[in-house]
Amino acid sequence: METKASVRGVRLSVDKGRLVADMIRGKKVDQAINILQFTQKKAAGIIKKAVESAVANAEHNDGADIDELKIKSIYVEQGAILKRFSARAKGRGARISKGTCHIYVTVGN
Repeated sequence: METKASVRGVRLSVDKGRLVADMIRGKKVDQAINILQFTQKKAAGIIKKAVESAVANAEHNDGADIDELKIKSIYVEQGAILKRFSARAKGRGARISKGTCHIYVTVGN
């Protein structure tokens, strides 16, 4: 039995999200939430909410026991890129790319 949760369009770099996702992949859910709670990165708070959402989905929809759940898979993918311009010298403009990402969490026994 596997239950999923996803967060799409998060204003976060993919590489920074993957660093945090690698720390909790394969761990038990309570241990993963504890790790995320004390990690001082922006991505940790966002991924923690995604994990808690997946646990709530498993409990409510599938009637799973929370104590036995562990993170089967977690991955962070590239989302849409917000393109902005910044004024530069001599009337030019420089492109600023603001990345977004999608976070997918799967929990199970």
